[in-house]
Amino acid sequence: MTRPAATAVIAEDEPLLATALAQELAQLWPELKVVATARHGEAAVERALALRPDLVFLDIRMPGSSGIEAAQALSEDWEEGAPLPLIVFVTAYDQYALQAFEHAAIDYVLKPIDAARLAKTCARLQTALGARREVGPSPPAAVEAVEAAVEATLGQLRNLLAAPGIAAAPGPKLSVIQASMGATIHMVPISEVLYFEAADKYLRVITAAREYLIRLSLRQLLPQLDEQSFWQVHRGTVVRADAIAMAVRDDAGKLEIKLRGRPESLPVSRLYAHRFKPM
Repeated sequence: MTRPAATAVIAEDEPLLATALAQELAQLWPELKVVATARHGEAAVERALALRPDLVFLDIRMPGSSGIEAAQALSEDWEEGAPLPLIVFVTAYDQYALQAFEHAAIDYVLKPIDAARLAKTCARLQTALGARREVGPSPPAAVEAVEAAVEATLGQLRNLLAAPGIAAAPGPKLSVIQASMGATIHMVPISEVLYFEAADKYLRVITAAREYLIRLSLRQLLPQLDEQSFWQVHRGTVVRADAIAMAVRDDAGKLEIKLRGRPESLPVSRLYAHRFKPM
């Protein structure tokens, strides 16, 4: 059986480990071409979007964006209608993390690279790529196959983001946001917040009446929010669920939400579009 030719991007902040992974892949899968390497999450996303590889190997812990955050960004920025790359996470041994990967069904390899484990991963990837390429002859079948592949990848990523051992440990839930403006600290009840939006090193805190800035990352904030009350709708946006007035899909199929008390629309990424389905 001929192995499918494929391309890959490797994201690993340690050059020796990146080289070792590339060398092992060359031995196990000679037809695979590594088209780029990256040393942090942002570079991995940039190169993957530019080169459109079939596979992306993402180190979990990298400077800047983590591998999981890079996967999240790829899922949001990838071209609509195109199958997402198959994602493999690279991780140091951690029992809880590995259990999470097993539950999420997204593949992983361990550091240092174990050739036997990597061989199993390569076999799974080859099978998955082969299945992707066996698309029916009619355009509707092709579209359906692409949509199914995208949804499968998104579903796996959602499961991983929610899995024990990967998601941040839950912290005490916030009831008030303390936002400083000059010499004044405003006490903003969480019930008045309509949404949070990432803005460089800050978070915008939006209420019906005004806007505040807090020096906190979305990654730090999320474990402190009630996940039933606040929904992540984009990698940089979390919205209070009962403030959502409607969800609207435009002609291109992209989803936006309208909030009560605010004029703007907020985009919803494919990763979180499953929240908005008729009952």
